[in-house]
Amino acid sequence: MSARAGDAVSRTTDAVTVAGFRVGWSLIRRMPEGAAHALFDRIADLTVARGGGARLRANYATVRPELDDAALDRLVRDGMRAYMRYYCEAFRLPVLTADDLAARVRVEGDGPVREVLADGGSLVCFLGHLGNWDLAGAWGAVHLGPVTTVAERLEPEKVFEEFLAFRTGLGMTIHPLTGGDPPFPLLRQAARRRGLIPLLSDRDLSRDGVEVDFCGEPARMAAGPAALALAERRPLFPVSIRHERTGHRWGIVITFHDPVVVPESGTTRAKVTAMTQSCADVLGETVRTHTADWHMLQPVFTKDLDLARLARAGGA
Repeated sequence: MSARAGDAVSRTTDAVTVAGFRVGWSLIRRMPEGAAHALFDRIADLTVARGGGARLRANYATVRPELDDAALDRLVRDGMRAYMRYYCEAFRLPVLTADDLAARVRVEGDGPVREVLADGGSLVCFLGHLGNWDLAGAWGAVHLGPVTTVAERLEPEKVFEEFLAFRTGLGMTIHPLTGGDPPFPLLRQAARRRGLIPLLSDRDLSRDGVEVDFCGEPARMAAGPAALALAERRPLFPVSIRHERTGHRWGIVITFHDPVVVPESGTTRAKVTAMTQSCADVLGETVRTHTADWHMLQPVFTKDLDLARLARAGGA
């Protein structure tokens, strides 16, 4: 295939992908809620049947080594359904009112968070790929305070622009991880204002990533939340999110765990590592208990990474 033909195929694929997301946002939100979830369950089951859950299965096997093959099969099915539920709910988010958001979200441990916000302060939240963080962010922006976060730049660019517009429309301030101003200084500015700074952190292959013990295995996680909390002297809260079904409706439970303790001594890097490990410990307990809500479809454990390639990219 010539370079010109390859570029044409790439542009066509990108156009189809963008069109698919646009159809999702315009069509899924108009479907009855039950029918929409049933459709996405079917998509999830087909994805698993065609071998699309291999990485999910490998990650689940690591965090739940006691499960046999049949139990893992069921868990992968439930995990893929939870992953697709995230997209179904995301497509429907723009039509939800403040009351709808309140009805779909149950919160635990938010007392200390509300105290920080009531005093005009900010807090940093360490999140994993659990539940539906877009729904949580939308709820937080409406019912808690301003939300500022970082999003990985997606390919094709048009899809990223659609997601950026979508999340901004929900009341969140989004900074791209790459391709714009460096996000850390922008997050430091946000930390000096009232609000929440939730950051997805259970995978980081950059040179700044921290290796932690996660469910008994080495894994790389983001140093950013702990570094930000230290730099601006703000509390760092591990936050877990899981799906919950009440009657015929799906919702989520957001749990704000106790803020992590800042070590009294040690270098900044040592403090960041210790704080990140504390977050990983909390996240690990949630992942073991609510495994299907952790839809991590990429390698996260060190044993599954191509370390030579990672080193060449400056991530090790």
